[in-house]
Amino acid sequence: MRALIISCLVAISFASCKNNDKPATASDAALKDSANFTSIQWLDSTNKDFGKIAEGQKLEVSFHFKNSGEKPLVIASVHPSCGCTVAEQPKEPVAPGNEGLIKAVFNSEGHTGVNHKTLYVFANTKGTQESQLNFSVIVEKKKW
Repeated sequence: MRALIISCLVAISFASCKNNDKPATASDAALKDSANFTSIQWLDSTNKDFGKIAEGQKLEVSFHFKNSGEKPLVIASVHPSCGCTVAEQPKEPVAPGNEGLIKAVFNSEGHTGVNHKTLYVFANTKGTQESQLNFSVIVEKKKW
């Protein structure tokens, strides 16, 4: 009986590993096909300082970019460095010469003091497929 259970578990694990070499989405595929890599130009600073805000305030952040290459720019994903920041990326590819925004919202509740946050942007760009966008803010404790 024990051998039968182990055999079933091994078979299930092999079946679950099947086709792992295929990209999960079209965005993932864009990151792997160097023939379709392009260039991104950040139109404002990739390091922003927002000064002071009150605890509990939600800070909206945006980074403006341009597809400076010759192929459509696919922003595959944007990952914030922590759960207190939620990022939004363009849903559709950005045509050559066109511009777009990476947006994020930082929730300052419970984050008093100096905060340095990073957005990791993964796109089909030449050289490296990862860009880092940074922002800092000082969150002042609520006054009761």
